[in-house]
Amino acid sequence: MIVNRILSIKGNNVVSIEPDRTLGEAAKLLSDRKIGALLVCDDRQPVSGIVSERDIVRAISDHGAQALSEPVSRFMTERVVTCTTKTQINDIMEIMTREKFRHVPVVENGSLMGIVSIGDVVKLRLEEIEAEAQAIKEYIATA
Repeated sequence: MIVNRILSIKGNNVVSIEPDRTLGEAAKLLSDRKIGALLVCDDRQPVSGIVSERDIVRAISDHGAQALSEPVSRFMTERVVTCTTKTQINDIMEIMTREKFRHVPVVENGSLMGIVSIGDVVKLRLEEIEAEAQAIKEYIATA
């Protein structure tokens, strides 16, 4: 199973924010959209960073509430691991587990194609397991 399968189900809509917007604006956007991370995008590259709920909590913990008036670029994660539409789901799960993050942008040929979250991966894996279990039950019933 590859990442393209997830994108074909959930679509390729990505919520992003510019690096000069405030961390408070990022927090509001995350809350309004009920999502856990925003891609930070500028004109130079498809993904210049990512800011997650964890980044915001860490910023407030380290710098107080005034961090919310600072630019997203100050607190975003700059080293963003990406994948392609052809990346295997098992590889994504391994990367997320090893690196301890929950969102991976999908970039292909210099273009942002979507984003995959740990929730997307778990949902797909559960569907696969349920389909396999059903196939085994049907096989046993006809044997």
